[in-house]
Amino acid sequence: MSNPTTPVLEPDVRERTDQDRARPWKTVVFNDPVNLMSYVSYVFQSYFGYSAEKAHTLMLEVHENGRSVVATGGREEMERDTQAMHEFGLWAACQPDTGSD
Repeated sequence: MSNPTTPVLEPDVRERTDQDRARPWKTVVFNDPVNLMSYVSYVFQSYFGYSAEKAHTLMLEVHENGRSVVATGGREEMERDTQAMHEFGLWAACQPDTGSD
């Protein structure tokens, strides 16, 4: 039981939010059994504005490795990109960028 005269310190929610915003994030696209490779390349070109060569390279990474980091940046931007990938019918996730990819 706590002492009634001891103040209860709440965690600084704003501090965590600021730290969270500063951390880099990534949009990861996963391989799926539904979408054609040409469609995945098309999505990367049309949404991200990637060249045909870069889109093809990322698509092959998705196909051969099961996943590819297709964008990095702030959390809100990566959440927006992830939502867009879902709207195109691709499997994607927004994840903290730990630098291990």
